Amino acid sequence: MQPGASGKASDLRIIGVILAGGQARRMGGRDKAFLPLAGRPLIAHVLDRLDPQVDRVLISANGDGSRFAALGCPVVADAVPQGPLSGVLAALKVAAGMGATHVVSTPCDTPFLPGDLVPQLVLAALSAAEGLAVAATADGDQPTTALWPVGILPDLAVFLQSGDAKVTRFAFAHEAARANFPDGRAFMNLNTPEDLAAAEALLKGAA
Repeated sequence: MQPGASGKASDLRIIGVILAGGQARRMGGRDKAFLPLAGRPLIAHVLDRLDPQVDRVLISANGDGSRFAALGCPVVADAVPQGPLSGVLAALKVAAGMGATHVVSTPCDTPFLPGDLVPQLVLAALSAAEGLAVAATADGDQPTTALWPVGILPDLAVFLQSGDAKVTRFAFAHEAARANFPDGRAFMNLNTPEDLAAAEALLKGAA
């Protein structure tokens, strides 16, 4: 497992999944993926960051999948919605059918993902017994941004069937490694109108 110079991981087939199943309750219950940021849907910014680093991107979402048609990504729905882990499970099943080795997950409200997200997760996973790695910053773990080996699918299915759906409990029970990133803003979640305004300001500053 070595990261390729292009940002993709050599000898691996990694599928990305953007977790877009949640509602933005603190933004009036709107579909968070389509909140406008710099004139574009929030999820489009995430796709821009993730797509160059993986072989293909899936979108994990329930309801009418056609609302994502303009993004050109397959949409996978949860068999039983149980939060982010059920989206990861659905993506792992699709990825396995595509011959992929891993899935990288990230929420739809993280528009500043680092350009070396996948290579750093792959490097961290070298030290993990089961090849699972989660992103981390000085502010703490970012467990929904993680590298999941396809081989972990059966264990995840059993875990969810037990009624537990806590991401950190599953990840660290499977000895997940941490990929440490220096810039906490890379995983900034946009949960409130104030967060969205701060993201707008950051984008204008980078322009």
